[in-house]
Amino acid sequence: MIRFCLISLVFLLSISSLLYESSSSSIINPSKVKQISWKPRAFVYQGFLTEEECDHLISIAKSELKRSYVADNESGKSKLSEVRTSSGMFIKKAKDPIVAGIEDKIAHWTFLPKENGEDMQVLRYEHGQKYEPHYDYFADKVNIARGGHRYATVLMYLSDVGKGGETVFPSAEESPRRKSSTSDDDLSECARKGVAVKPKKGDALLFFSLSPNAIPDPISLHAGCPVIEGEKWSATKWIHVDSFDKILGASGNCTDENPNCDRWAALGECTRNAEYMVGTPELPGYCRRSCRLC
Repeated sequence: MIRFCLISLVFLLSISSLLYESSSSSIINPSKVKQISWKPRAFVYQGFLTEEECDHLISIAKSELKRSYVADNESGKSKLSEVRTSSGMFIKKAKDPIVAGIEDKIAHWTFLPKENGEDMQVLRYEHGQKYEPHYDYFADKVNIARGGHRYATVLMYLSDVGKGGETVFPSAEESPRRKSSTSDDDLSECARKGVAVKPKKGDALLFFSLSPNAIPDPISLHAGCPVIEGEKWSATKWIHVDSFDKILGASGNCTDENPNCDRWAALGECTRNAEYMVGTPELPGYCRRSCRLC
């Protein structure tokens, strides 16, 4: 009887270990998260990705890289620009178990729904390549119609960089705790112009482009500094205020697509946030019924 109980205990412990290993990629450890700024809200998670996860994303992207584009502020269409000189590609959601596991981790860390995120973009910056100061929220009406503004960005570093390649926030206010424990010795001249994060393989940077009341935050201005030594690989997950997976117009042009539409309409959002609430005939908004358009 004792022997049977011992065998059963060993079996249960083995199963528990396997279950832990299979789900450990989604376990979040708050002690690894460091605040770098409160204006904008920005945090670094040390060791967010494993070395294998980093290498896997790079292996998927390597053969499909193309010159990166930016969104035109007027038309919303993608265009080439010297503002952004990297190359990249997008990885479909849940492309494989490893990608799906990374997406789970992002959702658990940010407390934001997976359906609000875009496909993951993998980028490569070679010597001298950079991304000049920009915002992740949109200025055009076309991109904002699908999912609303980009609310948060998770930037994952897939490689170490010899020098340069930092992410810098030129207008940010540095966390006092971080200020007392950091040195500019290893930062490039570009990175010293604000609060900066040095790329480290496996680390992830989370920052918010909207303030808590959902208004675009101009202090979230950020840039990717030029790579001086080595090569920089990163993966970006942009997360919107609403589902990015919805097909625009699939439910007709006069419906409410969010349970909060009535409340938002009562607060005057039909006028203040018309792009999202009302939209256009070509790109209908999410709260047309509450905005009394039918």
